[in-house]
Amino acid sequence: MDAICMMLIVIGESLKNLDKISGQKLLSRYPDVDWKKAKGMRDSITHHYADIHVDTIFFTCERKIPMLLGTIKKIIKDLKIESSS
Repeated sequence: MDAICMMLIVIGESLKNLDKISGQKLLSRYPDVDWKKAKGMRDSITHHYADIHVDTIFFTCERKIPMLLGTIKKIIKDLKIESSS
């Protein structure tokens, strides 16, 4: 669980950085993901680690990460298309 939580922290931090460097314009183009919650997961784990429930982490990994991964792949594809235009 520690390793999974660490990876969720890294994902959240990366999303925050991506949102910042894009001027909050990139992620908003993909409303299928609740970006606020995705970024906020990092804060929850970091600041409230002792209160984290295994079920919440499992749900996130099972239900939310696959959709997030699909959206990130779409973002990468779209950025490649935009940069080649």
